[in-house]
Order: sequence, then structure tokens, then C-alpha cells
Amino acid sequence: MSKRLRSSEVCADCSGPDPSWASVNRGTFICDECCSVHRSLGRHISQVRHLKHTPWPPTLLQMVETLYNNGANSIWEHSLLDPASIMSGRRKANPQDKVHPNKAEFIRAKYQMLAFVHRLPCRDDDSVTAKDLSKQLHSSVRTGNLETCLRLLSLGAQANFFHPEKGNTPLHVASKAGQILQAELLAVYGADPGTQDSSGKTPVDYARQGGHHELAERLVEIQYELTDRLAFYLCGRKPDHKNGQHFIIPQMADSSLDLSELAKAAKKKLQSLSNHLFEELAMDVYDEVDRRETDAVWLATQNHSTLVTETTVVPFLPVNPEYSSTRNQGRQKLARFNAHEFATLVIDILSDAKRRQQGSPLSSSKDNVELILRTVSNQHSVESQDNDQPDYDSVASDEDTDLETTASKANRQKSLDSDLSDGPVTVQEFLEVKNALVASEAKIQQLMKVNNNLSDELRIMQKKLLGKDAN
Repeated sequence: MSKRLRSSEVCADCSGPDPSWASVNRGTFICDECCSVHRSLGRHISQVRHLKHTPWPPTLLQMVETLYNNGANSIWEHSLLDPASIMSGRRKANPQDKVHPNKAEFIRAKYQMLAFVHRLPCRDDDSVTAKDLSKQLHSSVRTGNLETCLRLLSLGAQANFFHPEKGNTPLHVASKAGQILQAELLAVYGADPGTQDSSGKTPVDYARQGGHHELAERLVEIQYELTDRLAFYLCGRKPDHKNGQHFIIPQMADSSLDLSELAKAAKKKLQSLSNHLFEELAMDVYDEVDRRETDAVWLATQNHSTLVTETTVVPFLPVNPEYSSTRNQGRQKLARFNAHEFATLVIDILSDAKRRQQGSPLSSSKDNVELILRTVSNQHSVESQDNDQPDYDSVASDEDTDLETTASKANRQKSLDSDLSDGPVTVQEFLEVKNALVASEAKIQQLMKVNNNLSDELRIMQKKLLGKDAN
């Protein structure tokens, strides 16, 4: 089991052969059918990547392999390993089960409700329990025992826990000890490489001091994961962090274009967001990028002789119950941005992320905190007269926020230039990527149309068969 994709490897959820996807935060390999359910749960439950057709940071893949090979799945199926669970009628899914409802119900119980995870004895104060677990995590990350740390995280330990006596976080400890796989696991669960300890040092500082150069470089990549992913989505390139380049920003620039007042106001409001609200908006856009890219891989890797039905498609970001209903609504409406509109929004977020990191002054008083993305523009509702709902109401908070889109249709005529100070992206490069995105969306729509036709034909055949049986 030391090598990935050996013939003996099976899906963690149904035991089907040759799993081709991984759930990164669960440390498991899963098959296509089970992956379709994982995707419908959302990234806050399961972060899926294709094992062959998705680029992997080597140490992240090594982390998942190590967890899989050392039985991480038993963490999520603890009570099912008890013989008594078989007597009670509880069992895991098998390859012959239908995706809906059999596999879907099992996977939701396993990962969303954590129905089979070992439970600690009840205590009066749950916060005390979480604190104790976090302290155990703080101690465990100095070793290479990933399964123990994943078990603690599954029970409620906090990856960003700041130890009051030690004055640092688990990621500081892992970095000082050179535990790169522990650092990967902590980062997947939200640990921040930029957090300072009581001495003002970050995990990156400790990795460099200890001579753990690969770990230090990886922590920098993790620190810029969000903006790197957005840039790569647009132009297929990432910044050269080793040489101090931390942003690549394809910029919209055409002084001859008379921008609408709506677009100008929207961009101004984006710049006026508090850092907290801006981070939430950027995270929502990151999740939408992940959904779109995973959709593309999903469609490219499916056997189209079988039907790709609506039950295997994730049309928009699934609801995260930890977010407000307003934010969830806004997240879902991101799916309705076409390729150009979404690219414009991504560029504006990249530009403002760079400005904020460099500390360029812009007022962000509470009176100005109005989120920006209300709809792509009034023109969109003219084109879609059957839908008068705005494409993006508001995102990121329950506060009285009003979002207007930076991706206005008025921006369609903009030409593309590049930010020369951060690695030029030529007009031609960006146009090629944009055209590829449009072509990809058209292909997806075509495939869905074909699949719908096949579904209709299948239903007709089933009716004929039922008619024959009746005779």
C-alpha cells in the first residue's frame, strides 16, 4: 500500500475498485460515483481532487497517501467496525448500491453528520473539551503520526489554536520540527502560515531557521494559495514566490473605453470593504473557481456512454450551514456569471488583494462597507426576461450589505494588458485562456443536451419494456 493507485486500493465509501479521486481533508480515496456525492456536500465537508487529472503539490499528495495507507478511513467509520453494528443493521455502502439514495445517504451520514466517528464522553463544557483536544494536537504535530492528528481534528481540535502557555500554534510546532506532512494537514484544516507567535515569528520563520527549506517554500505557497489559484485559473501561471513575486494579475486596461458609472462605483465599493468582508468575498470566489475547475475535470473523465444526469452535476456552490442565508444565496449566484464576467471579477479581487497586502491606503469606514456584487448588470435581466432576480445579491455577511458587480457587461469591450511589475501576462495569453473557457462552457452545454436526449430515449425504452412485461 506504499504506492498510489495499486490494484488493491478500493473506494473508502463503497469498496469499489480503482478509486480515481481523493478527499483531501478526509484522507481517503473514492470512486467516481461516491465522488459525485462528495461534491454535492461542498468543500466545507469534503475537498475532492482527481488523482491524475488535477495538479497536486507533491507533499499534499504524500499527506493524503500516508493517511489512506495508515487507515484514516477507520476514523470516519469507527462504530461500523464494531460487530454489533452489523447486528443492528448498520452497514457501509457497497459497489452494487445505487448512488441515490443508498450511497448518498451513507456518505452524508459518514462525513456530514459524523455518525460513525468515535465520540468522547459528554462533558458539561464543550469549549473545555475543544481546548483539551487542541492542546493534544499542539503536542502531537511534532511527531509524524498523521492519523492521531486527523483523529483529534475530527473530534473538534482547532488547527489555529493559540496555546496560552506556549505562546504559539500547532503549525509553529510542526514547522520547527520540520514535519511537512503535518503542516499540510494543518493547512487543509485552516491553519494560517502567517500567524505570529508571542515572539512575533511565523511558521515560515521557524522552518527557515531550522533549515527546512522545502517546508518554508511550501508554507509560502500555502499562504498565497487563494490568489495563486485565482491567477492560475485565468492564465495558467503561478507567481515565482522564490524570487519575491507573489502576484500575477491580468488587468483590464483601455483608456479609450468610457466605463459606466455603475462599474466605477462597484469597484470603489470593493476597495472600501473591510479586510474581513473582502476575505470572505475572495473565499467565495475561490470556492466557485474550484467548483468550475472540478466540473471540467469531472466531465472530461466520465464515460459518456453512460448518462451524466442532473444527480451527478453540481450546478452551484452547495449550502454551507455556517454561513448566513444571504451569503449562501450570493455564493450560489456566482455560478450564473459567464466566463468573461467571472474573469473580470477574479481580476478585480486579485488587484485589490495585492493592494491590501502592500498596505495602500484606502478608507474602509463602517459607513462605506457595502459589498459589491449585485448583478452582472441590468442588461443581464434584459437578456433573461424569465428571471428578474439579481445575479448576486450580497455576499459574505449578515450586515446590511449591498453588492454591485465589478463584472459589469460594460467591461466586455475592455482590452487586456498585464501588470508588468509582477510577471507580464500578454494580451494574447489572456485572450486564449478566455476563449478556451468560453469553448469549454459551450462543450459542457452540448454534452448536457446530449445527455438529456439520452435520458429521454432511456425513459421511452423503459416504458416499452414495462409495456411488454405487462402483456
